[in-house]
Amino acid sequence: MQAQSQADIQPRSTAYLVAMLFGAALVLNSFLASALYPDNPTASDISAFIGALILALPIFRSAVIDLWRGKMMMNELVALAVLAAMASGDYQTAGVIAFFMLLALVIESRSAAGAHQAIENLIRMTPSTARRIRADGTEEELQAAALTVGDRVRVRPGENIPADGVIRNGRTTLNEATITGESLPRDKEPDEDVFAGTQNLTGVIELEVTRVGEDTTLGRVRELILAAEQSKLPITRMIDRYAAYYTPIVLMLAALVWFFTEDWDRVIALLVIACPCAFILATPTAMVAALSAAARLGILIKSVTDLEESSRINAFIFDKTGTLTSGELGVTRLAPCEQQSPSDLVYLSASAERFSNHPAALALQRLAVEAGQELVDPDDFHEEPGQGVRARVEGAVILSGRATWLKANGINDPQLDKDHAEHVQGLSAIFVARDGVYLGWVGFQDQVREEANDCVQQLKRLDVKRVAMVTGDRAGVAETIADSITCPEYLAECLPQQKVEYVERVRAEGYHVAFVGDGVNDAPALAASDIGIAMGAAGSDVAIHSATIALMNNDLRRLPFLIELSRSARFVIHQNLAIGGLFILGGLTLSGLGLLSPILAAIVHNLGSLIVVFNSARLIRKGEDLEGAPEPSPSSSTAKPLIEAVS
Repeated sequence: MQAQSQADIQPRSTAYLVAMLFGAALVLNSFLASALYPDNPTASDISAFIGALILALPIFRSAVIDLWRGKMMMNELVALAVLAAMASGDYQTAGVIAFFMLLALVIESRSAAGAHQAIENLIRMTPSTARRIRADGTEEELQAAALTVGDRVRVRPGENIPADGVIRNGRTTLNEATITGESLPRDKEPDEDVFAGTQNLTGVIELEVTRVGEDTTLGRVRELILAAEQSKLPITRMIDRYAAYYTPIVLMLAALVWFFTEDWDRVIALLVIACPCAFILATPTAMVAALSAAARLGILIKSVTDLEESSRINAFIFDKTGTLTSGELGVTRLAPCEQQSPSDLVYLSASAERFSNHPAALALQRLAVEAGQELVDPDDFHEEPGQGVRARVEGAVILSGRATWLKANGINDPQLDKDHAEHVQGLSAIFVARDGVYLGWVGFQDQVREEANDCVQQLKRLDVKRVAMVTGDRAGVAETIADSITCPEYLAECLPQQKVEYVERVRAEGYHVAFVGDGVNDAPALAASDIGIAMGAAGSDVAIHSATIALMNNDLRRLPFLIELSRSARFVIHQNLAIGGLFILGGLTLSGLGLLSPILAAIVHNLGSLIVVFNSARLIRKGEDLEGAPEPSPSSSTAKPLIEAVS
């Protein structure tokens, strides 16, 4: 069939439907007239002729457009079959054939319209108006399209976010399912990002606009989905290449059947059943269904070829920080000296670090809050970047930082030297002293994602032959993380270029490689792999542009699902092609032998198309078990209980 632009899919589908219903009524009327007035066939013939003509006009139109464009598609076969039936004077048969073939056109156009309507519904989640805050604090209502970067916008409960932005005032809960695929709401605080099209559920917030229109995350999602639907698999391109030869071959077969049998019914049946509707629908229906299932879970696939390539992946290479781990330090060990308690170590160090934004300081403060400690504001706070802090807590001078920095500040304790030399590998550490007395040390570790180990195990069960981790971190840290997720292979202390070289080396060994990273410093490795998968791509320009597949959240469970979905889609396509081929070959044989009437051929033709469509539709329900599941917390089960106290 001819290509249809997005703009005229819906009206054309409606026109087909109206023509089909009106023409079908006239053809049905002709059958009733034949039964009621068998001695007066004129009324029956007139009704059948007009009905057949109305039903055939959209088919004739499509055939003429194809020929005008220099293409030979299925429409020409249908048009010839209808014309042959009308030329033989069998208007009722012509009407029934035209009805069923127009039904195929309606099914295809309505399916395309439904896919595009779903995308437009996604875009309409962005409100048409917004409340911009003027300089004097008053509100003005304007079109959301008129917003510019830097505008301040107020969003009330129940309203959708009009543009990407950063919360500057207020706290709320947002439903971000349209972006991340997570059905559970997210709590949002000042300085956190929000995305256009997400729904504000509870509080009033003021946000500063950072992206508008097509530049928003939702706008890029729409463009990616449209681009993926318009891309083609190699097998589809091959079908298109040989489609021009198909119609002439069928016409030659029809001529041979007429030459040997002189039976118009056989010729008409052959032309009808030869229309490769099921074969043409085999690949696009499966791909649209698979892309829809992936998009529902926040997996954006730029091209259907990427989905096909995913089915061949047998090696996964993970970045560590921000991918297998949360990228957020957590306290995993407390090592107080004798006569010191773990709680005092936490209280003094966390209070001293209270004004610091260092990741270790923030981890200490979170631990203190979880332990129910009430921290105090330090006096005389001073932070030495990259070294530590000096502050006065309850009158005592607290030093918290590197062991070398404590020594430089006069802390000479053999236990400090021992701890510095022997503290557990794989941990970052800060050392603490009070009024010149060494108190002990605190160990930190990047928290492994809760689902990381399950993800690795599921990939192995899916026959992924090689799973590896690459990181710029120290070897001890890499070994600890790899052991916690049972990752058999890792590469530590590597620069971005070394990650690329590692990916290329694995590919050279014959593997189809997927690289999973955060899309920023991993961009070269993402581009070098067969499939680049960016984690947590919501709002990230670099992630969306550098990767071939973007996960809008950080749930690693999406990766095994992606492999399962791609393999299922490939299997369904093969099933569909087999079904389409069976219907065509079987139909050609039966029609040539005179065992298939033209009307039955039209019914069988549509039956094959419907089987293909419904078979592909099974893919839409893939991943329903993940859709309602909450995103796992970033902390690893291997890191629970949160801390280990060593006295």
